[in-house]
Amino acid sequence: MQRRESEEPARFGDLDDLDQNDPEVRAFAEHRARMDRPASEATVEGMLRGVDEFAQSANRTGGHRRLVAVAVVVLILFGVLFTVWNAVAYMLGAFFG
Repeated sequence: MQRRESEEPARFGDLDDLDQNDPEVRAFAEHRARMDRPASEATVEGMLRGVDEFAQSANRTGGHRRLVAVAVVVLILFGVLFTVWNAVAYMLGAFFG
């Protein structure tokens, strides 16, 4: 997914036939774009958007910042694998122990 830069025009959708250089039309189009993308992190869509933004920024960086991003992802995956391993070991111990 491509991110728009600040100098690019806002997403106009069905407002294409309006003057895109008019500040009021631009403000309304930006308002509609914000309404389409609620900022709530408490929803699945909000959490996935946060992951997408992290992945996009990690792909744009280089050097030590990229290494830190990779380390964070590896630590998260290690935590998930550790938790799953403990859950499977607990279930097997409960069934066969």
